[in-house]
Amino acid sequence: MMLSFPNDAMPRRAPLPQPVQHLNRHYRDTAAPLRRASRIAGLWRVMTFVPALVTTAGVIAAFTNWFATDNGVSVFEFCVIALIAFTFFWIALSVSTATLGIGSLILTRRRPANLGAADGGPVEPLNVALLVPVYNESPADVFGNAAAMLNALRRADHPHHFDLFVLSDTRDAAIATQEERAFHALRARAHPGCGVYYRRRADNIDRKVGNLKDWVQSWGGGYDAMLVLDADSLMSGRAITDLTDALSRDPSAGLIQSFPMLFGAQSVFGRVQQFANRIYGFALAEGLAKWTDREGNYWGHNAIIRCGAFAASAGLPRVRDFRGNEQLILSHDFVEAGLLRRAGWGVRFLPRITGSYEEVPATLIDYVLRDRRWCQGNLQHLRLLASRGFHTVSRFHLISGAMGYLVSPAWLALLVVWALIGNGQEQNVILYFSGLNPQVDWPLTDSRSNLWILLFMYSMLLAPKLMSAGAIHRAGIPMRDVGGLGQFVASVLAEIALSIAYAPILMVQQSIAVIRTVLGQRETWTPQSRGGRVNYPLATLVKFHALETVLGVLLLIGMAMGIVTLWLLPIAISLAFAVPLSALSGVDMGARRWLSRHLGTPEVLNSPAIIRSAMIERRHFARLLAQPSLTEVMAAE
Repeated sequence: MMLSFPNDAMPRRAPLPQPVQHLNRHYRDTAAPLRRASRIAGLWRVMTFVPALVTTAGVIAAFTNWFATDNGVSVFEFCVIALIAFTFFWIALSVSTATLGIGSLILTRRRPANLGAADGGPVEPLNVALLVPVYNESPADVFGNAAAMLNALRRADHPHHFDLFVLSDTRDAAIATQEERAFHALRARAHPGCGVYYRRRADNIDRKVGNLKDWVQSWGGGYDAMLVLDADSLMSGRAITDLTDALSRDPSAGLIQSFPMLFGAQSVFGRVQQFANRIYGFALAEGLAKWTDREGNYWGHNAIIRCGAFAASAGLPRVRDFRGNEQLILSHDFVEAGLLRRAGWGVRFLPRITGSYEEVPATLIDYVLRDRRWCQGNLQHLRLLASRGFHTVSRFHLISGAMGYLVSPAWLALLVVWALIGNGQEQNVILYFSGLNPQVDWPLTDSRSNLWILLFMYSMLLAPKLMSAGAIHRAGIPMRDVGGLGQFVASVLAEIALSIAYAPILMVQQSIAVIRTVLGQRETWTPQSRGGRVNYPLATLVKFHALETVLGVLLLIGMAMGIVTLWLLPIAISLAFAVPLSALSGVDMGARRWLSRHLGTPEVLNSPAIIRSAMIERRHFARLLAQPSLTEVMAAE
């Protein structure tokens, strides 16, 4: 039974029109006080992209020289070189971005004026809506996080006004009933200066995009800005007010994105992601903020958006798929950022605002299932590259999102090539039919070349991690918050080892995701499992990882027969043992005392106040919702 709502479960409507934008027309919002990227941003872009391009060109030249024979480079060899260049550029770009980020942190203090004060102007009070879209999520976790954020805002010193909206698209009636009970409990506790509201849509048209659109068109006119959160988002009072202050000081900004840290991970795989995000992510984030400047990106949550700008310039159209059918834009955030910048509004990324958090998938399978949804949306962006008016950097964001998935099948193709011709079998029929000269040693068949290639690739892959680990003091992370020097070194080595073990499995799974998307396979929209341990049955693990296991076993058999190079042994072992590695990913580290400090971050070893508060509030709401409601008591009587 649904609980009855008071008349003020939602505030009085304040409509704000949100017209659908046309991708074949160049639109400029006359209300946007357009500001171009600073001149220094051009220098940062040169310092980031030129080294990546030069390094990639050097790799291309080296492989071309190796492949060249009297007959030149064959078509097959040219394709191999193209694959190498395609995959290597993104590695080189991450290295140069991390280098720029670390250099920036070394030259500046931890929290300099670029939080927004550098844009001049005093802080003008803003009326801000905190929006929490939910879909069949745990009500105790959602409302526990919300209660912690409201408590933090009550203690914060700021001139702004905040209201909280829980925007439900939940389809499960039992969960919806719990949401309503939690809403009443939260509203009863809220301080008088903050409104707490709840709305459940009768029909969840267009998923999260439609959920937010409904709010903008119905209530957006009553607010200067909206701070968009996810169901698992958590932000400290300081982070919320810092974001709001930055938007207030910069009237040309339409959107300001924070850098969410991961929290709440207990499983092995969750801890690996959380550790990498916290320890290595700051350098990449700092570098990204430098070279994107006012052409930043939007990640769909933990960002503050000017309501008028969003309504006027970011209404999403539908796009046609390869079959000509109209589709919802799935990874909407990248496109909305591009539309805002196209209209003249700045899109900024401020990673030095601390206290912004989100949760993480608990297991390898949960991560892959989420990745499939993201892959479908990001590949869709390739059809939007010809849209008129997008800034070059906005187009690059769309490309990079898609390339994050397309590099996996490229790596898989290179793995197959290396497996087939990397063992020096001169009379191999594959060499003959591929156009390679079977009487000439192909470069990869040389043992010393194999070693140098592996060392070079691994050094490039590990460079951002090792540089960031060596500079964590510049990120404001004291050594005691990562368990001390010895524990920190052990955690870095463990993260690298586990990442290397899981990388081939993820390569195959992302390749599967790309194939599923190309074949038109629709991914379902389901809430992800986060935080704690999830045990999947052995049959599920075997079925899910069957392809990786078969590939790994075939590679091992090929090595035993002398057909496949032994240099691929680490990859073969990882693929062959995909099932036990996947089972390991869900092991609860928090339940084992000797494991609890491994892969530890400040969020684990010295939790900030907002995380401790959220955990307390979650337990409070869990106990509350476990008790029978008055309606259930009356029904029982």
